[in-house]
Amino acid sequence: MRGKHESSDDWEPFGRSLFEHGSSRALERVGVVDVGSNSIRMVVFDGAARSPAYFYNEKVMAGLGQGLSETNRLNPRGRDRALVALRRFAALAVDMSVSSLTCVATAAVREAEDGPAFQRQVEEETGLKLHVIDGQEEARLSAQGVLLGWPEADGLVCDIGGNSMELAEVANGRIGRRVTSPLGPFRLQQIKGGRKTLVAHIRTVMKGLLAEIGDGHDRIYLVGGSWRAIARLDMERRAYPMTVLHEYRMTPQTVFETCDWIAQNDLSTMRARTGTSEARLALVPLAALVLRELVESFQPREIDISSYGIREGLLYEQMPEKLRRRDPLLEACRHAERTMARMPGSGKKLFHFLMPLFPDATAADVRMIKAACLLHDTTWRAHPDYRAEVCFDNATRANLGGLSHKERVFLGLALLHRYKSARAGSRLENLFTLLDESEISRAEVLGKAMRFGAMFSFRSLEEAGELDLDRSRGTLQLKLKPHGADLFGEVAEARFASLASALGVTPVVARPDPAKPARKDK
Repeated sequence: MRGKHESSDDWEPFGRSLFEHGSSRALERVGVVDVGSNSIRMVVFDGAARSPAYFYNEKVMAGLGQGLSETNRLNPRGRDRALVALRRFAALAVDMSVSSLTCVATAAVREAEDGPAFQRQVEEETGLKLHVIDGQEEARLSAQGVLLGWPEADGLVCDIGGNSMELAEVANGRIGRRVTSPLGPFRLQQIKGGRKTLVAHIRTVMKGLLAEIGDGHDRIYLVGGSWRAIARLDMERRAYPMTVLHEYRMTPQTVFETCDWIAQNDLSTMRARTGTSEARLALVPLAALVLRELVESFQPREIDISSYGIREGLLYEQMPEKLRRRDPLLEACRHAERTMARMPGSGKKLFHFLMPLFPDATAADVRMIKAACLLHDTTWRAHPDYRAEVCFDNATRANLGGLSHKERVFLGLALLHRYKSARAGSRLENLFTLLDESEISRAEVLGKAMRFGAMFSFRSLEEAGELDLDRSRGTLQLKLKPHGADLFGEVAEARFASLASALGVTPVVARPDPAKPARKDK
C-alpha cells in the first residue's frame, strides 16, 4: 500500500510492480480496490502467480454513482459509505501485511464534477491513491481479467457497471477495439417515458456500439455484478445443478427466456431464491433489458459469464509475458500440491506412471490428467469418511481458471474415485448429469488409476513397476520390479483389479524373476 509521503516516481501507472521476476511462480500477497459506480470491492490475492487465490474478498454496495446523471455529483450518502469502506480497507491491508494495495476508480469518480475532490479526500484520510481510469482503459482491464481466467478467450468482453457499459474485442491473448457507453443501470433509471422509450434508447445506443466495434463475435464474455445476478437467476430458472458462476454458459435463447422470466416475477421472490443482495437485484430488470438488446444486436452463438474483471485485469496488466503463457489451471494445481500434499512432487511421478493407460489422449485430456494427479493427495487431512466428497467439492467449487463446468465435474469425479471405488448414492449425483456416460467412464478410470498408483509406492513409481495396456489382447499388465513386488499386497491387488475392470480388460501381473537379486539402494 502506498503511504502518504512516498514518492510517486516508482508508482505509475497503478503502483509498484507486483511481479518482480518474470519466472515467479508464487505471488506476494497483494490487494486491489475497485471503486465502481455501484459497489466498492477489496480483493487480496495470494498463492499461485498465474492463478491467484482470493485470500480476502469484501464488497460494499455504496451506490457512489446513483443519481449522477441528474446532479453531475457523487451521491452524498454513497460518498460517505465509500469513505468508511476505504478507511476499513486501508486498515485491513495493514493488518494483513499486504505489500501493495492498488486502487482504481471508474465511471462515477471520473465523470462527477466533485470526483477530483473525492480523490483528494480519500488520499488525505486513508493514504490510498485512487487511479481514475477512462472508459477505454476500463474496457481493456476488464478484457485482461477475462484473459487471466480464459487464456484462449476469443470474442467480445462486455463489462457493465452502475453508470457505464464497456465492450472490448479479445483474441489470441490480445485486446482489440474498445468502446464505452452510458448503458449502466443508474443512467438508465433517469430515462423518462416508460419502458417503450427506454428500450428504444438502449437499442439506439447499441446500434452505435455495433457500428463502432463490428459484429461476427461468436462469444460474448459478461463481466459485472448485474450480469452475474442475471446468470444466477438463469441457473435458478433452469434448475441448473451447479451454482459456480465463472464459465457458466448460456445460449441466446436461454438469455431471452430468462429476461422474460425476470420481467414477469417479483424481485423479492427472486431474491429469496438466489440470495442476491437487494441493492444488486434492484438493477437487474434494467440490466436484463440491456442484455437482451446486446444479444439481439451482436447475435453471438454463446454467452459466457466471467467472475474475473478489472481487479484480475490489474494483475494480468503487470504479468510478464512468460507468466501469462502458463496454464492457470495447472499453476493452481501445482501450488495446491506444493502447499497441501503430503509429498509434493508425487503428482508428476503419478502422471508419468499412469500415461500408458491413455495412449489416445488429446492435449485437453492430458491437461485434465495432469491436474488430477497434482491434486490427488491434497485433501489427505480430511476425515476419511468424507475425503472423497471433499475432493469433489474442492474441484467443483474452487477458484480455478481455465476450467469449464463439465471439466470441473470431470476433475471432481476423478478425484472422488481416487478415494472411493463406487459413486452410487452420493449426494453429488445431480452434478454428474453435466457429463455424458463416456465422460463419466473416463473419470472413473482416471480416479481408479490414481487410487491404485497412489498407494502402490510412496517412493518412486518407476522403481515399483510399470503399466502396459494392450487393447488388442484385452489386458492390462503390471510389470512388477523387485521393490514393487514387496508393495503389491492384497489391497493393491484389489485396486489393480478394479482399475482393469473399469477399463474393461483382464488384469495381468508380471512378477520379477526371483533368480535375479534385487537392486540394493545406495
